[in-house]
Amino acid sequence: MTERADNVVDTVVIDAGHGGKDPGTRGVSLKEKDVALKIALKVGSYIEKNIPGVKVVYTRKDDRYIALDERAAIANKNKADLFICIHANAVSKPEIYGTETYVMGLHKSVGNLDVAKRENSVILLDDNYEERYEGFDPNSPESNILFSIAQGAFQESSLKFAEKVETEFKGRLGRRSHGVKQAGFWVLWRTAMPSVLIEVGFLTNQKEEKFLADDAGQNLIASGIYRAFKDYKTQVESIN
Repeated sequence: MTERADNVVDTVVIDAGHGGKDPGTRGVSLKEKDVALKIALKVGSYIEKNIPGVKVVYTRKDDRYIALDERAAIANKNKADLFICIHANAVSKPEIYGTETYVMGLHKSVGNLDVAKRENSVILLDDNYEERYEGFDPNSPESNILFSIAQGAFQESSLKFAEKVETEFKGRLGRRSHGVKQAGFWVLWRTAMPSVLIEVGFLTNQKEEKFLADDAGQNLIASGIYRAFKDYKTQVESIN
């Protein structure tokens, strides 16, 4: 895999995490699959309205289950220039809140590994998952080490976009940012383009769950991701 030579960003795939039989994590009343979808649709809408010429592809536009390998395949088939996964976080300590954006890479901490294992474990819902995912077991440390061998040719570009997302969240939206992190997400590993996974907040924090359940909160998060995309596109295309 090599970086695109033409330096254009005109196709983006937006992936709303979870869906259908897979609710993801949850707060008191909010499910991850629902908030991820709402924010994903809003991000796409901002791009479509404000940046003509960019093709926006959604892995799902409603509450349906899409397997991880299908999500990656949609991005690859559409020859996306950027893949954006939208998720919401959960942790055992309810006082923890804030955003974090992941790129494919080595788990630098147990916390990063836990998030990756949680998001990867959805493959266990798929028929013939051992065959489909080439023997990958989300609960096996050995399988997670595989990712360290293939950090990908797109890591630098992925990091650039991830940093722009967290800068928007922290600087313009005033959200608490846990920064850019690396971990072994299967769906990022299998995409042949710059790709990030955005955790928009912790549903296990009551105040943050309330913010993410609100239409205005969702609009703020979506606008931050949109502005990061616009800035990233401008930066990449300025190289031409």
